[in-house]
Amino acid sequence: MTKVRVLEGRKILLGVTGSIAAYKAVELASQLTQAGASVDVILTEAAQAFVHPLTFSSVTGRRAYTDADLWGDEAHVLHVGLAHEAALYLIAPVTANTMAKLAHGQADNLLTLTALGSKCPLALAPAMDVGMYEHPATQANVETLKSRAAILIGPLEGRMASGKIGLGRFIEPGELMGWVREILGREGALAGKSIVVTAGGTHEPLDPVRVIANRSSGKQGFALAQAAVDRGASVRLIAGPTSLPTPVGVVRVDVSTAAEMLESTLEASEGADALIMAAAVADYRPIKTQKQKIKRHKGVPEIELETTPDILVEVMKRKKKSGHPSRIIGFAAESQDLLENARKKLEQKELDLIVANDISATDAGFSADTNRVTLLSHSGDMEELELMQKTEVAERIIDRLEVFLAEH
Repeated sequence: MTKVRVLEGRKILLGVTGSIAAYKAVELASQLTQAGASVDVILTEAAQAFVHPLTFSSVTGRRAYTDADLWGDEAHVLHVGLAHEAALYLIAPVTANTMAKLAHGQADNLLTLTALGSKCPLALAPAMDVGMYEHPATQANVETLKSRAAILIGPLEGRMASGKIGLGRFIEPGELMGWVREILGREGALAGKSIVVTAGGTHEPLDPVRVIANRSSGKQGFALAQAAVDRGASVRLIAGPTSLPTPVGVVRVDVSTAAEMLESTLEASEGADALIMAAAVADYRPIKTQKQKIKRHKGVPEIELETTPDILVEVMKRKKKSGHPSRIIGFAAESQDLLENARKKLEQKELDLIVANDISATDAGFSADTNRVTLLSHSGDMEELELMQKTEVAERIIDRLEVFLAEH
């Protein structure tokens, strides 16, 4: 797993209580560690019935703590030491019993004692049977914890260990990772900034079943949205057809055609601080869309095309009237004369920055997890980035955006 900038060097406390979902906390601890965080795990006595502390030590490379440690040489300050410099205290899974203790300030084990002694944000990911979660006592505890700024993550609706279906299912580790990133990024450099990102390709319909499309996966645009959230930005993602999961904290708007993307982008950009136009929008569309499926036996159809609206041109018209978005970053996906074509687009569209990438490369561009791009700015400087993960490319682009917005 690639290191995640918002997690690197951050200390995270992971509390684990006695739920059958405790085994999933091992995967979470592993992912957090691989992403660069230092993870200290505290297990309740009941949690140890499901997962041994050694399992957590094995994936974090750090000691896992239990109630037995309360009676060691460092007992009188252990909970203080664990909470010191922690960026987040995440209890996942948290049972109804532990939620009740936290709501009422009861500190009868190391996990709850540390919660009372910590000053960092407290996040809770419940896991319990549907009847337990819906019980009035539990719901009252939930409201009490929320009133004290505790962050409730989930639960989801699904099948329980009992076989019942309902609300109480533990959120999967991958989504919890997204929540951790969103929480830790809230005080980032882009806090209070509104950013619009477009991603993916568009589908221009020929008939009810066929479209003119491209190979854009949306991965680079989604990585940009995640990187912006990691730094505290309010992000609206305008996404073409894709099955990629929405980053936690991002408001997603799904569109299909270039016309729909134009409408949604113009609406989202009103009052926005920045627009990152990473989508691969179709340049052409059929003049006429057939209402019925085109049948093969009727021969090869003649399809007349027309140009689609130029989203960046329309955005710039709005910007000249309203001043928003204050900064605009575009992409140039080219198969020849990369830098020449990118510079032309940079000047013609009056962009602050353009990201040029060669779509003919087999190890970068469409659908790949890696990208090799060149950043060209309106001021004239150029930066060539070596082949790297699209998540890393996104960080470098957001670095530039931070500077632009600070200047503005």
